[in-house]
Amino acid sequence: MGRSIRAASVSPEAIPAAEKDLSQIAENLDNVRQRVTDAVKCYQASEMALSLSEMEKTLSSLALVSALHHYKPTPLYVIDDIDAALDFKNVSIVGHYVKDRTKDAQFIIISLRNNMFELADRLVGIYKTDNCTKSITINPGSFVVSQKAA
Repeated sequence: MGRSIRAASVSPEAIPAAEKDLSQIAENLDNVRQRVTDAVKCYQASEMALSLSEMEKTLSSLALVSALHHYKPTPLYVIDDIDAALDFKNVSIVGHYVKDRTKDAQFIIISLRNNMFELADRLVGIYKTDNCTKSITINPGSFVVSQKAA
């Protein structure tokens, strides 16, 4: 069952071929080493991504939605509380983007921020009274803002 291994003599002509084979093996190992190094760098980058602030995560998510909308628009988006982690300036930027650049889609945005309300085409308020949930819809464009005479 067992095999015995016999030592064979190596001819001088076989040495260059063996060196070439060893060189190719070393090159393949270098390629593997580079791939492992690249994989480790990707892993480290993903670890850094996990340490983003809530505002950075929100803006990254919105950038992805924006890119997907640009690539293949969807007629309806429902987005809940996107502005919770954003400051006033970024809420305005997001609101203006949705208003100006996404005319071919409908966005339902659940928000508690005034500067998001101001950009809405319609506002829907949900409230509870007498143990019953009710809603009210307001069209902000229908209100006329008059200025007082000075």
